[in-house]
Amino acid sequence: MRETGRRLWRGAAVGVALALVALSAPAATASNGAASDSAASGDTTGAVPSRVHDPWLWQATVGQRPAGPAALVFFTDRTRYFESTGALVDRDGAYRLIPLHIGEGHGLLSPDGRHYLRPRSGELLDLTTGRQRRTMSPGVGPLAWSPDGRRVLGTRDNDDTVITYGPDNQQLNNPEKPDDLLVIDPYQGTEQVVAAGTFAAHHAAAWSPGGDVVAVTGPPDVTASLAERQRLVVIDPVGGGIRWQVDLGDRRMLAGPAAWHPDGRRIALLAFDGCAGPRCTTEQTVARTMRIEFLDATTGRAVGQPLPVAASTNKIVGWRGHDPVVQEVSGTEADTDRQAILAALLPGGRREVLVTAPAGSTDLAVPGDLLTRAAFGGPEPRPSPFAAPLWLYLALAVPTLLAIALLVRRRHRRGSAANADPGLTPDPAA
Repeated sequence: MRETGRRLWRGAAVGVALALVALSAPAATASNGAASDSAASGDTTGAVPSRVHDPWLWQATVGQRPAGPAALVFFTDRTRYFESTGALVDRDGAYRLIPLHIGEGHGLLSPDGRHYLRPRSGELLDLTTGRQRRTMSPGVGPLAWSPDGRRVLGTRDNDDTVITYGPDNQQLNNPEKPDDLLVIDPYQGTEQVVAAGTFAAHHAAAWSPGGDVVAVTGPPDVTASLAERQRLVVIDPVGGGIRWQVDLGDRRMLAGPAAWHPDGRRIALLAFDGCAGPRCTTEQTVARTMRIEFLDATTGRAVGQPLPVAASTNKIVGWRGHDPVVQEVSGTEADTDRQAILAALLPGGRREVLVTAPAGSTDLAVPGDLLTRAAFGGPEPRPSPFAAPLWLYLALAVPTLLAIALLVRRRHRRGSAANADPGLTPDPAA
């Protein structure tokens, strides 16, 4: 009977092992299948997917099961964390989660799709290995990667967090201090302060296609900050010095990290007509009439014709030839009602949807190398339910082992009872 129990235990162990292999195998198969489908369909390998979907609640994180370089990262609160979470879709179609710290904003995706730079914490996450390390000083907010992926333009908040007073109740410090504009090596952690004039805060920045000039916007002082008025400054980040600057007012803003046109001659702004300032209601904000305007990158003067865009447009993420690719986030201020898409603006006011994220998504990030190649139109991968963390497999395996243990114990008891039955003992008088 002992030998029977041992066989059952050995069989159970082999069965559980095979079950774990079977569970993990479909994830790799799905990933390889996505790559094969991409290759079979032409030049869609490594392309930005046309549509992405909500991850499973048990989807593994990048740290638990590293994937490959990103084809797309979108942000949604429809995960097991029930708050804004990054969802990575790699170039083979695998889904992984990027959990955010409490109160953490959305970070920047490197141009090659291999790294994710977290804001304020100074941490760099390697999406291909799952390793995370602090490479920058805390408190730095990244604004834009350089086109070559070697530098990051960032901002450092210098405001005092606590106001102190002297014995006569006089204020001893200034809580509102100008912020620093920095050029940072995100891999080595070195940083250099850029002379960009006085800014109360930096809201957005964009590198020129050659990486030798940057444009940065933000309110120049506290008064402008309260009124939501911005100034645009174009500077040389290496040699220093302001080339030109222009006040944008409260109805124009830099059109995002990809605002610089690929030809290097123009800088795009988002402008609107309608209610401006911090007192606008949601209804007034939605009723704005939006457009893209252009400034000459050499002089700062207005050039070209404005392009009308939807009121839900909030930035330019890249260019497809001369056509801007914009992000639109429709819905109300509640994140659960929002939905993010990427669309190309075509001549004649036409619009082509390139990427659709699920309901509840609030932001999309595409690596610069795919944007440069305008590599859109990739497959529409679905998250694999088998790409789960190891702890879930163990949680499923333990009940199975317990059930088998109970079965072995019951069979052992039955066998012992049968051997001890007096009715089976031979009669010596027979």
